[in-house]
Amino acid sequence: MSDPERVPPGVDASRPSPARMYDRYLGGTANFPADRDAVDRILELVPEIRDAAWANRGFLQRAVRWMAGRGIGQFMDLGAGLPTQRCTHEAARDIRPDARVLYTDHDPGVVAHGHDILTGVAGTAVIQADFRRPWELLGHPEARRLIDFGEPAGLLIVAVTQFIPDADDPWRLVRRYADAMAPGSYLALSAPTADRMAAPKVSRILDVYATSTIPVNTPRTRAEIARFFAGLDIVPPYEGAEPEVTSVGLWGCEDPDAAESDGSRSFYAAVARKP
Repeated sequence: MSDPERVPPGVDASRPSPARMYDRYLGGTANFPADRDAVDRILELVPEIRDAAWANRGFLQRAVRWMAGRGIGQFMDLGAGLPTQRCTHEAARDIRPDARVLYTDHDPGVVAHGHDILTGVAGTAVIQADFRRPWELLGHPEARRLIDFGEPAGLLIVAVTQFIPDADDPWRLVRRYADAMAPGSYLALSAPTADRMAAPKVSRILDVYATSTIPVNTPRTRAEIARFFAGLDIVPPYEGAEPEVTSVGLWGCEDPDAAESDGSRSFYAAVARKP
C-alpha cells in the first residue's frame, strides 16, 4: 500500500514527526518519506541512534513488566508517540492481562494514527494532550475512565522531557503528575543526554529535529535528569546496584558488564516509588 493510501485523516505527512521517526528507528512501518529522510540524515553521522532507540524501548518494556509484577495494573504513558513495536499495554499484559493503559501525545496526527492502531484493543485509549497542561490531561474523561487515581499506578515519561525547554520548567511538570498519583505509584522516566556524545553528532541531531513537528530538543546532564525524581524513592536499577539514575541499558539488566552500548549510554533513566 502506498504512503498516501495509509495516511490517517488529520495526519500531516509532509514534515517529520519525532514519534514517527522513533517508529522508524525501531524498524516500524508507521512512518512516511519525510520521517525516513530525517532519520537517514541522522544515521549518516550518528548510526548508534538506532541502538539508542531500541535500548530506550527495552527500558520501557522492562520497567512496565517490573511494575506489573509488583501489582501495578494501570499505566499512564505520557507523550507516548505511536503505540507500536511492543508498546506499554503489550508489555504490561505479559504480567497483568487486565492492565489498563492511557496513552497521550500532543501531536494530533500521532493521536489520529494511534486511534487506528488501537482500534478494538479494550482497556486502552489514546488522547491528545499537552504535557505542559497537566490539569487538562489529568481531568480528561478517558483518564478518569481508565485510571483510578486512588490506587497506585505506573507513570511513564519516557523520552519526553527533552521536548520541554527549561523555560517551561519540566521538573515542575513532572512533579505535578507525580503529585496526582496515589502513594505506592511508580515513575519511570528516561531522557537523552549529550554527556558522552561528540559535539558534531549532537549538532546533527538537533538540526534535524529542528525541522520536525516538535522543533525543541534539549539533551540534559545526569544531574539535571536526576532532579526529575526529587521526593521519590529511586529503586536499584539492577540486583546489587545502588538506587540511582543510570543508563537505559543498565536498568533491569542481568549482566551489568555486558549491558551497555554506545546507544544505551545516550539515555539516562530510573524508576522511583512514591512514598
